[in-house]
Amino acid sequence: MNFDWNNAKAFLATAQQGSFSAAAKTLELTQPTVGRQVSALEKELNVALFERIGKKLHLTKAGQELLKRLAPMNEAAIQASLTALGHSEVIEGRVTIAASQIDALYRLPAIIALLRQQAPKIQIDVVVSNEVSDLQRGEADIAIRSFRPTQPELIAKKIRDIPVWLYGSRRYLSASKQYSLSAPPDFIGFDRSSMVSKQLSPIGWDLQPEHFPIATMFQPLHIELAKHHLGIIFLPEDVGEQHADLIKAFELMGTPLTLEMWLVCHQELRTNKRVKTVFECLARHL
Repeated sequence: MNFDWNNAKAFLATAQQGSFSAAAKTLELTQPTVGRQVSALEKELNVALFERIGKKLHLTKAGQELLKRLAPMNEAAIQASLTALGHSEVIEGRVTIAASQIDALYRLPAIIALLRQQAPKIQIDVVVSNEVSDLQRGEADIAIRSFRPTQPELIAKKIRDIPVWLYGSRRYLSASKQYSLSAPPDFIGFDRSSMVSKQLSPIGWDLQPEHFPIATMFQPLHIELAKHHLGIIFLPEDVGEQHADLIKAFELMGTPLTLEMWLVCHQELRTNKRVKTVFECLARHL
């Protein structure tokens, strides 16, 4: 039986994302459109593919079986698309870069300005997230990451090691002399998990959740909060040096953390001239 592949893609996205709204965002469609496509597929197959339990969609048994059959077909379609893109010889078109908040705000603008001068026909999309983009599913063409990928389909170039220091405002740190290992200063973190505590435990600080009175996943806000004398933050050295309002904290203790920077791309796309142009420019200037 023939069925509309667009309907199948809507089903796959909904199954993977768990809702019509999330699937619509992934597919760049409206939520009603995705809902109609899934309903059309259910009508074509004469089965119910989802059931709603509370506010969430769950696959029925028929939906689970269909997912097993369609997922490999979708992967094959993605790989075929990547292969076709990889043989493109034209230095124009869109290239998507996945970058963290810090990379996007403090490292990419100057590089994108250079790219616009060197290759004005290349259109640059930047996906900004501290989450890892899935290059194999086409969420981005190139990603800047802090770790080396393990997937054999991806190629990676290590750019450099980045020292990460503690930073705070001069006013806040001038008062930090009263702090001790038993009475640490306030820290601004992504959350109140034990990750930061583990990084600083070799120094001798026994940090508890109460030592993180402010937490946010939006890292640029860390910088602004630190400028308002509200605590100490982790910041890459090259970014910290861009902010005259901030200085290194407890510098004599040494660098508490070092991060790697990797540039990652799907291997098929390295033969694509426009992606290769962007990749090489990023590698040179990052």
